[in-house]
Amino acid sequence: MKEDIAELSINTVRVLAADAVQKANSGHPGTPMALAPLGHLLWTESMNYNPDNPDWPARDRFVLSCGHACMLQYSFLYLTGYALTLEDIKNFRQLHSKTAGHPERGLLEGIEVTTGPLGQGFANGVGMCISQQYLASRYNKPDYDLFDYYIYAICSDGDIMEGISSESASLAGHLGLGHLIYFYDNNHITIEGETDLAFNEDVGKRFEAYDWHVQTIADVKDLEALSKAVENAKKENVKPSLIIVRSHIAYGSPNKIDTKEAHGSALGEDEVKLVKQELGFDPDKYFEVPEAVLDYYQKAGKKGQQAEDEWNKLYNSYKKKYPDLAEEYELLRKGELPEGWDEGLPNFKPDDGGMATRKASGTFLNKVAEKIPTLIGGAADLAPSTGTLLKEYSSFSKKDHGGRNFHFGIREHAMGGIVNGMALTKGIRPFGATFLIFSDYMRPAVRLAAIMEIPSIFVYTHDSIGLGEDGTTHQPIEHLISLRAIPNLTVIRPADANETVEAWKAALAAKGPSALIFTRQKLPIIDASIYSSTEGLQKGAYIISDCEEKPEIILIASGSEVQLVLEAQKVLKKKKIQVRVVSMPSWELFEAQDDSYKQDIFPTQIRKRLAVEAGSPIGWQKYVTEDGGVIGINQFGASGPGKEVLAEYGFSIDNVVEKAKEILGGK
Repeated sequence: MKEDIAELSINTVRVLAADAVQKANSGHPGTPMALAPLGHLLWTESMNYNPDNPDWPARDRFVLSCGHACMLQYSFLYLTGYALTLEDIKNFRQLHSKTAGHPERGLLEGIEVTTGPLGQGFANGVGMCISQQYLASRYNKPDYDLFDYYIYAICSDGDIMEGISSESASLAGHLGLGHLIYFYDNNHITIEGETDLAFNEDVGKRFEAYDWHVQTIADVKDLEALSKAVENAKKENVKPSLIIVRSHIAYGSPNKIDTKEAHGSALGEDEVKLVKQELGFDPDKYFEVPEAVLDYYQKAGKKGQQAEDEWNKLYNSYKKKYPDLAEEYELLRKGELPEGWDEGLPNFKPDDGGMATRKASGTFLNKVAEKIPTLIGGAADLAPSTGTLLKEYSSFSKKDHGGRNFHFGIREHAMGGIVNGMALTKGIRPFGATFLIFSDYMRPAVRLAAIMEIPSIFVYTHDSIGLGEDGTTHQPIEHLISLRAIPNLTVIRPADANETVEAWKAALAAKGPSALIFTRQKLPIIDASIYSSTEGLQKGAYIISDCEEKPEIILIASGSEVQLVLEAQKVLKKKKIQVRVVSMPSWELFEAQDDSYKQDIFPTQIRKRLAVEAGSPIGWQKYVTEDGGVIGINQFGASGPGKEVLAEYGFSIDNVVEKAKEILGGK
């Protein structure tokens, strides 16, 4: 009877996938049909989860890295009792449906992470496991294994081929992330045809070289072998596990099994009927879910309530024995920061001399780290250059999962995805750092952080041609505007050390992702006795220096160019020109302000404006209007001392003054 209900249940998932994709006339039916046995094992036996409380802290996490196979995940979420109906399944890929074309976090409970761009989910799972291990190291105590959950993921050939997975797998093995259990769906099929068109490596040996525990299952339909493999993976608590499963895409389809046609398009109405006949279903019925199957899966889902009840008892006992740690965890899990975290932060003085904003950032991090115990992160082999080493703390390693410094290695692709995975664990505040030019490597991860609106913090230094001698290849030009073009991402480029403190405060208070942009070169500390407080950064733009009468022109700048326009203001003042200077470190923070504040900064009647930024001028036209101008860069940089390169490209006091006078009609 147990075998009969299992087979009927698995076939029900196959038919649901075929029907949903056919009704939408869009999607990927083959992989859900092939992997239905694996999904069955995970949701009935292997994973701890509770549909009635999808956010239970000790639940296992599931990542569908091959997000195109989402009908597999949707089917099991519906069948096991999550807030998903059969009607939602029927509305697969339709506008405003919960069942989007790829899994989207926030649309549907039970979706841990937004996946689709192949390899990103693989990296996210590594980040989730890092967070699990860090929480366990900080909060678990003898007899109180609060955070002992696993991260399960399903990966396709596409995930395995993408470079981000290689980077992530290498780091996961190096760090000994034993709570990762990944399945590689080895179905031999990609969109263009057989995988051996472009791919014939021995994946198992590759992952063994990464120091993973590797097992191979000859047939995904062998539930007993699958179950044993999962148990073996759980016993291996040091190495991450890869379970390679051989499957047959579109299993149950007489004519399209093991074909590329079953990968990315509907099977066709006639073929779907043949699938139903093959699997013992009525070919004239659609979205058929036998009552026995629904009852079977819902009972499996309800087992999670018992598991959570047991965990809650353990946690309540823990709270009595370790009240301070419990209070700390509960506060951080809610997304709040400890009381007084922003007290005693660095306050830099002009007498301190010039300071690169990357250095000021490092000073801030080392000051605030003691107050925010789950602020963890690192750099892509650039901690000395990005100033991101937490000096009083150890490094996260295979022997120390409580370390707070992460050495991502030269793996920017993976770092972005891993930081996102870390941020998906409530309570963890992660950051990852590299040079701004290398944000190109991270763009898919930054974009996904913005889609999910999670609090990942991306630290980018060496922010302009001002970095100097490294030259064209390392000098960012288009990068600021390309980051600003990403919806939901807050980009902040501070003008000095004190604005840097404010930038970090804004990022730590944000609910979504932030990109903090810092200089390599030293910048003067803005004198608070002369100019406005840098706390104005919190509003994105503020008047840092105004004039005595109505402004004739507004000079606007971000980052290192703020000092330049302040000096230009002095020259223009001597020429009896009334100049307002606006520091504008963040367009996104400014656009969040009300119209009244915006009008205070940029009065409609003052049309003469000049923006100065050592990057692409694209986008600044919104703020300078047609009566103004922009000093920016529309070409690549050059190798040479930073000050000389800046001057060569027009970032000098004289050029700002001349451009301002030109806008004023040659005054």
